Amino acid sequence: MAQNEEFKQSVQRDSERQKKGEQQRAGFFGLLLYGGTLGLLMIIPIVGGAYLGSWLDSLSESFGTRWTVSCIILGVAAGIWNIVWYLRGKL
Repeated sequence: MAQNEEFKQSVQRDSERQKKGEQQRAGFFGLLLYGGTLGLLMIIPIVGGAYLGSWLDSLSESFGTRWTVSCIILGVAAGIWNIVWYLRGKL
């Protein structure tokens, strides 16, 4: 019985902490972390697309195609999709 009461008290404390955390505004470092996460979600696909496009351009020099710009555009689209997906989970 004692374990059951301890568990109920633990759940109640966690619930109160969560409600209190939802009511408080994020501090400076919380906003900095949030902004950094959004930035990385956007930048990593763009840089990855640039490297992939550059590598594809080096493989297909005889075709005269430009993969770098196409892959950067795909990276921008993927970055926007990442941010929307991330924010949908947070809201």
